[in-house]
Amino acid sequence: MTDTRKPAAPAIPLTFETRDSNSPDFWNERFDQHFTPWDQAGVPEAFQTFALAHRDTLQNVLIPGCGSAYEALWLARENWPVKAIDFSPSAVAAAREQLGEHAGVVEQADFFAYRPPFETNWIYERAFLCALPRERWQDYAVRMAELLRPGALLAGFYFLGATPKGPPFGIERSALDALLTPYFELVEEHEVTGSIDVFAGRERWLTWRRRAPQAGSAA
Repeated sequence: MTDTRKPAAPAIPLTFETRDSNSPDFWNERFDQHFTPWDQAGVPEAFQTFALAHRDTLQNVLIPGCGSAYEALWLARENWPVKAIDFSPSAVAAAREQLGEHAGVVEQADFFAYRPPFETNWIYERAFLCALPRERWQDYAVRMAELLRPGALLAGFYFLGATPKGPPFGIERSALDALLTPYFELVEEHEVTGSIDVFAGRERWLTWRRRAPQAGSAA
């Protein structure tokens, strides 16, 4: 019997005009075309474990580069003070739609100029450093240190191992230590399971505590 069914039409290839991940337009194009391979579409178990273990000691969470902001929704439902920011209008729109009645915790803002409405106790790192071009990494470390008082935490997932191109831009562990240890001390480290494909085998959960600045030091 002759098969008279028409062959499936080929998928329309995605096209992106912006290649600079330091530009909001880079992320706008990808959210608008629903190309978000970094999106886990849920809340990682390691995040929930950390949050629940620190419920009585950590409040006022800031999530930079929040994307779809699943973790912000989880925190908001737990009555946790949280602000999630992204400089991409399309990412913010996606996050607000997803958060529904909690959409107000998401703001469009540039992390490097943003002033949180509270004294931040925990900044959650989730694919933010690896989304930044390498030339912004020192700015990342300095701004994290500015936003966190001594004893506050920078904790989350770090994408380790150099990559020839990105995003995600992987970082060697020695380079990450050199970047953050002037401002932070590493207090916790865990292997990560259940990573999505783009991060599989390369993620570690790291918890960094803000150091007290030394006398006469800019740190």
